Amino acid sequence: MTPNDVLVELGRLFPESSVIHADGDSYFMAKADQKMPFATLVTSDQHDAASNLNREGVYRLNLGVKRDTYITLFGAVPKPHTAWDVIDTGHNYAALDTLMPHPIYAPMGWICVLNPGAATFERLRPLLQEAYEKAGRHQ
Repeated sequence: MTPNDVLVELGRLFPESSVIHADGDSYFMAKADQKMPFATLVTSDQHDAASNLNREGVYRLNLGVKRDTYITLFGAVPKPHTAWDVIDTGHNYAALDTLMPHPIYAPMGWICVLNPGAATFERLRPLLQEAYEKAGRHQ
């Protein structure tokens, strides 16, 4: 899937959501007046270099799931660092089409995948719905 494919699909799945585009990245809000997105699509290393997004055509889809879901997928939620450093979860944050903890926001229950393929995106659908509902409850 291309970044545009993901944008189109998220718009179709969540027509009530709003999207903020900034510096090549996209932030999906469950409600227009929200401060935190339920999902983001990041296309460069501007915020962190853990995933080496400066590679041609590589992007990262991030979403914030419930704590219990994170634990089911990956085990214990890591402790946050005092600085916003990459968290060592034992995952290769540059691997394509692999569901993994977010390299920075894992302690907050965020997960990610670089360049999800169609099968991986299907697996993400219920997780995206969960992230959307979770974000919609928080103002």
